[in-house]
Amino acid sequence: MAAPKKTPQGTWRVQLEINGQRDSGTFATKREADDWNARRSIELKAEGKGGPGAGKTLRDALRRYSDEESPKKRGRHWETIRLAAFEKELHAALPVKKRLQAITTDDISKWRDARLTTTSRGSVLRDLGLLSAVLETARREWKWIKVNPVRDVRKPTSPTHRDRIIRHDEARKVLRALGYGFPVRSVSGAVAACFLTALATGMRASELTGLQWAQVKGDHVVLLVTKNGKRRDVPLTPVAQRLIAQMKDWDKDSVFGLKSTVLDALFRRARAKAGLKGLVFHDARHTAATAMARKLDVLTLCKVFGWSNTKQALTYFNPSASDIARRLA
Repeated sequence: MAAPKKTPQGTWRVQLEINGQRDSGTFATKREADDWNARRSIELKAEGKGGPGAGKTLRDALRRYSDEESPKKRGRHWETIRLAAFEKELHAALPVKKRLQAITTDDISKWRDARLTTTSRGSVLRDLGLLSAVLETARREWKWIKVNPVRDVRKPTSPTHRDRIIRHDEARKVLRALGYGFPVRSVSGAVAACFLTALATGMRASELTGLQWAQVKGDHVVLLVTKNGKRRDVPLTPVAQRLIAQMKDWDKDSVFGLKSTVLDALFRRARAKAGLKGLVFHDARHTAATAMARKLDVLTLCKVFGWSNTKQALTYFNPSASDIARRLA
């Protein structure tokens, strides 16, 4: 173990070489340098015997992934929150303190079963997907493990897709609760306009809250980055064009001037005030798809909604039996 050396700047520098591996660090005090020196020497010796991942825990992997990989993604904010939640009491069954190389498929299966007792299958599937991504990165990029233990874990069955369509009377109740009217004079009014635009276009909440005036091109809007990472041009019906035009004086840069968290909170509050249950903002996308399917062929519908697989149309196109009967009459 090399002794710390004082630099001309008054700091303390340590240079290590153990088993052919080198590392160094500069610290404000000699005590900090000594502490790091002792700890890092032990780690390098362990790595020399068991590879780069020796001594690394699942917690180490979660934190490194959060620091290095999550910031590269569009959904980085929510992903870092979910990764932090893995360490909390909610995920107590996950062995975050266990050495990564010692974690088995059985460990992950027990955690999955514990989560399923309190959480929906959809949430557990998303958590398994994120955990698998962390461990796959640890295997392929960092060389910390040789096998990803999540790969052989049996996944819960996928939840049934929502088929909720928003009725006209339900939409009116929500709009009334939001204080809908033009010109828009409140944030709640902007949420109401955003909701109506979602019903007319099928755009996602994140796409609407992120919509800038520079993206509005008359009879369509240009979404440069969407959920699947691709550009999408969304046609605007005459109703949608009027809704967007009426927002001109609300915000100089953003069409609706809303953050996604504000939209979600105020929509939930209005839903409760309207006495409605089981209704979410995303149901407007299902409603719009079902309405457009009466006028568009399936390939055009996929183009409008940004679906790369025509099977996705079956998820969002939800006509009732009565609707189909009327079309057959």
